[in-house]
Amino acid sequence: MVAAATVALVLIPQSLAYAELAGMPIVTGLYTAVAATIAAGLVGSSRYLQTGPVALTSLLTFGALTTLAEVGSTDYVGKAALLALVVGAVRVLLGLLRWGFVAYLMSQPVVAAFTVAASLLILASQVPSLLDATSDAGSPVVAAGQALSTPGEWDPVAIGIGLAMIAVILLGRRWSPRFPGALLGGVGALLLSVAGLISITEVGAVPSGVPPLQLDLPWSDLPRLLVPGAVIALVGFAEAASISRRYATEDREAWDPNREFVGQGLANLAAGAFNGYPAGGSFSRSSLNRLSGARSRWSGVLTGVLVLAFTPFASLLSDLPKAALAGLVVASVLPLIQVQPFVQAWRLSRPQFAVAVMTFLATLAFAPPVERGVLVGVGLSLAVHLWRELDISVETWREGTTLHVRPQGVLYFGSAPALEAQVTRLVATDDNVTSVVLHLERVGRLDATGALVLQSFVEHLRGAGTRVRVQGASPQSARLLDVALGEGENGAG
Repeated sequence: MVAAATVALVLIPQSLAYAELAGMPIVTGLYTAVAATIAAGLVGSSRYLQTGPVALTSLLTFGALTTLAEVGSTDYVGKAALLALVVGAVRVLLGLLRWGFVAYLMSQPVVAAFTVAASLLILASQVPSLLDATSDAGSPVVAAGQALSTPGEWDPVAIGIGLAMIAVILLGRRWSPRFPGALLGGVGALLLSVAGLISITEVGAVPSGVPPLQLDLPWSDLPRLLVPGAVIALVGFAEAASISRRYATEDREAWDPNREFVGQGLANLAAGAFNGYPAGGSFSRSSLNRLSGARSRWSGVLTGVLVLAFTPFASLLSDLPKAALAGLVVASVLPLIQVQPFVQAWRLSRPQFAVAVMTFLATLAFAPPVERGVLVGVGLSLAVHLWRELDISVETWREGTTLHVRPQGVLYFGSAPALEAQVTRLVATDDNVTSVVLHLERVGRLDATGALVLQSFVEHLRGAGTRVRVQGASPQSARLLDVALGEGENGAG
């Protein structure tokens, strides 16, 4: 109960701010905080993971929907709920199929670069609200540029409220992770507004009442939401998976990615059904949950229940300044902007560094549909992987009239032709070679296509009068070679 109450006091203002970031009416942040938090707490794997509105998923939602409907409109809200259902269905399906391993498919450079780029876009999106300046641009970068280029519209009071909110959260976090900076900053700004001491743009009318069950959604738009929904399902899960793995390791407990996929999927299904939008796992709230003494998933359930108890009084937030919410978002994403992942990628692998840089640039260039940056990064990672596996090193030596060949690497349809070309050239330029021995003990993997390429290669050599023997293959590779070259002829068994 103590942990749940502590997290709920942070979740309420955060849910409003992240809904604003997603282009949603801020009350839908409360709806998402209620439905997603309770559903995930009932089913998930981690004892500490707190689910609900988060900055990254909010930006992904905005990017996926901003070209499909007018931001904040009824149609936009309906599509956001439908998008949450898609995200939830994908995650539940992956969990039930026990495909939790897909959480590890995105390389670290891609995830890190996308996170940094997305964080910068989130910061840019908050500039107009921090300055209390108007902007009608869809791109966060363009919107920030427009706001910064009109200093005559800046409101010093709004700037002061935003900076004060950032300072309270960051300094309070440094003093103690349990310090309710978001709550204190939000309440302070609200009281100043209600008392008439400040006059800046407010969030406007916030309806009171429990989250409504709403399934009358724009189902005809479902095909257009499948790809962004799948991307959000995978990219958004990376944060939840990282949180769960970290705490499971620290507590020496097992973590089940399949169960977590189901839990996060049900959270999004619940959010979509109750007029919310896609949700994810929050590192800051999960950390606060653990530090506050949580010992089971019930702390997540109770957090959602406490937010639900607040929803009848949500109209009290109508006078909250938008600049305060902007400051909260900025304070939340500042820790995500790190140069270290790029430095580490440069030191470990120049190709992976290039992938990280291209992912970063693509995310910024494609904004607001930032999920395309992830697709670019994944595509480049696969290309680098295939390019590396095309390179197979070959060691050769002669013993009398026998040429010994020892390849090292992965022998598959992409690299087998290079091995064939090199050995064929050696045999063709040396008339004294009468036999060839292929040593496969250093071949990490041999697939069926690679075995068929070897079959063609061996047949060509034998047709030219050269004896060929294959040895040192692993048991699995030996079975493939027995079929491709003929039972008992490969010498591997």
